[in-house]
Amino acid sequence: MALYEYPFNEGIRTMLRLEHLFGRLALLAARDDAMDHHFAIATIFEVMDVASRADLKSDVLKELERHRAHLQAYRGHPGIDESALDAVTARIDTAFAALNAMPGKAGQALASNDWLMSIRSRINIPGGTCAFDLPAYHAWQLHPAERRRADLHGWLSTLTPLAQALAALMGLLRDSGHWQRMAAPGGHYQQNLTQGKSFQLLRVRLNDDTGLVPEISGHRLLVSIRFMRPEADGRLKNANVDAAFELALCA
Repeated sequence: MALYEYPFNEGIRTMLRLEHLFGRLALLAARDDAMDHHFAIATIFEVMDVASRADLKSDVLKELERHRAHLQAYRGHPGIDESALDAVTARIDTAFAALNAMPGKAGQALASNDWLMSIRSRINIPGGTCAFDLPAYHAWQLHPAERRRADLHGWLSTLTPLAQALAALMGLLRDSGHWQRMAAPGGHYQQNLTQGKSFQLLRVRLNDDTGLVPEISGHRLLVSIRFMRPEADGRLKNANVDAAFELALCA
């Protein structure tokens, strides 16, 4: 199944971008090749740029607390597995405490590393990290993979509280949605959203073999999905076919 997600606000948009970057970072840092580690460092800088928003940390903490309060309201209800509820709230508490204890913004500890910042200042210049520009960086890339990975894991540890908090938060948000089977006659679907309920994320799931790509737009009152088909040059064109898909609205 192909999965697409659409954020309804800027906060969730930022969190999805960070989640994407942390996923890429985990893959690159685990590899051995120096080029993979180069792009891991570049991704660290992207995380620092995206996470530089002043209110990001407080937003994540508030959302974790909101989900915790919502879950606590289920205590004592018949049919609720208290042990499962305890496990989820414990995960929230752990993520909240670690992120709350993190000093400043994500990556602030790395900003004082002059060696890393010398790379950051040149990495967006085409060819700016050549050996003659940054000989110390070139020497680092020649180190054994184990040593480079150890350095990467040390730098990543300063970002771990944010990564773990985001993983917990986005997991809770996604779990709040319920999948429903939908139909889009002529490749177009539109739905009015429930007034008084603030949805944060829309998820669309469809079979891989359809070859369709959902083009999603929406706001707090209305969602519109138009199913497109890629042409030979990669551009999207209205499919104009009946499409079946699954939709989940997450709050």
